[in-house]
Amino acid sequence: MASWIQRVALGVVMVGMLSAPAVMATASGPKARLVVLTDIENEPDDAQSLVRLLLYANELDIEALVATTSTHMRNEVHPDSLRRIIAAYGHVQPNLLLHAPGYPSAESLLALVHAGQPAYGMAATGPGKDSEGVLRIIAALDKADPRPLWVSVWGGANTLAQALMRLKATRSPAELSRLLTKMRVYAISDQDDAGAWIRRTFPDLFYIVSPGGYGAATWGGMFVAVDGLDNSTISTKWIAHNIQQGRGPLGAEYPDVAYGMEGDTPAFLGLIPTGLSDPDRPDWGGWGGRYELYVPALEAMDPKGFNGNVPVEAETRPIWTNAVDTVTPYTDSPHGRAITPGPRSYSHFQATIWRWRDAFQNDFAARIAWTTQPPEKANHPPVAALDHADRLTVTAGTLFRLSAKGSSDPDGDSLSYHWFHYPEVGSWKQPIPAKGAENIDRVTFRAPMVTKSETAHFIAAVTDKGTPSLTRYRRVIVTIEPKR
Repeated sequence: MASWIQRVALGVVMVGMLSAPAVMATASGPKARLVVLTDIENEPDDAQSLVRLLLYANELDIEALVATTSTHMRNEVHPDSLRRIIAAYGHVQPNLLLHAPGYPSAESLLALVHAGQPAYGMAATGPGKDSEGVLRIIAALDKADPRPLWVSVWGGANTLAQALMRLKATRSPAELSRLLTKMRVYAISDQDDAGAWIRRTFPDLFYIVSPGGYGAATWGGMFVAVDGLDNSTISTKWIAHNIQQGRGPLGAEYPDVAYGMEGDTPAFLGLIPTGLSDPDRPDWGGWGGRYELYVPALEAMDPKGFNGNVPVEAETRPIWTNAVDTVTPYTDSPHGRAITPGPRSYSHFQATIWRWRDAFQNDFAARIAWTTQPPEKANHPPVAALDHADRLTVTAGTLFRLSAKGSSDPDGDSLSYHWFHYPEVGSWKQPIPAKGAENIDRVTFRAPMVTKSETAHFIAAVTDKGTPSLTRYRRVIVTIEPKR
């Protein structure tokens, strides 16, 4: 059998021979195209998020990294800080390639670094205000690439506003509409006055955001300590041991938390191909949270909460915004069934992120280990599989079986399973429990009695027993038809 290094080297060679290597992803579906707008150096969390993003640079097509302002840093931009962290990545990129193909060179990433205007908000937009970042966004949209372009806004959005303003002034209405249908925006709140302007001016633009006070934002699920849970994977001790110290030059670039750990990271987490999320369906949920399309009430935005004094306006059209999940975390059992439901359930919009947190933190720790360890001393994610289609139709009242049989692990690790119904997703909202143990590869459910066609989403979480344990997913959408 070929060694790890031989297999990965062969993968690199084969990828290099493909006619369109950038479109290939390591999971089902093409890679997501990504532009990042970041107010890096406003506080440490942007640098933290960039370290994580670079570890997934083989899973995404990063097309621009743009240093911007925000309400918290109004008159300066720091592309130099982007370059410093990318330089650290360059030292470990050869070792990352031993673990997975597709990691771009530091030189190619450095060519993607640009600056926005070193000024605040909409006052920095208008004729003559185009920046390198603006031109890069437009060039990415103009590429003959059918894939959506995701704009991940970690700070202010005025660079995006200027790009859209220029397109509106220079393109026909039909061409502008075509380009806007290619764009997806995920903003970490509104950190200048441009976000509200964009949503008013371009009402059809796909836009994910929790407007208003930061306490009302889904992205807080990235770092909030939840009463009753083991919050160790977001602790300073865990970060120091698993990410920062003794983890090579890229880990050393991960700064201590000042206000909140990686508040910007949810803006790209859902693009990582784990089998859980569909980026074009924010209502399906995933590592980046879950969002529903509606017009939020002004009072729900916490308009008087802290947001750096950005004006909070009533929304004029539906946006992808906060959705609530009810989660009963499972706990490890010392005897008998390996996992059991915990004693407490939680209903909250931030739960749509923190419910997956141990999984994506362990994934982060494994990736940072890839920067220094040989493949045989590191862990790699399992491959979750189904032995049936991922779309099934059943009749109300009947038993049906879902199976992740055939899942595997590249390191030969033992696997654990957890099947569960995701009741907030799909039309059928009442929980559908497993018939018996839910922690085996094949699990039986009974379809509820329905009076019309309903859909229900089921998730298989497949976790290896490596160190740290890693999880990948498969989603099955079941259509339940009434009895005839």
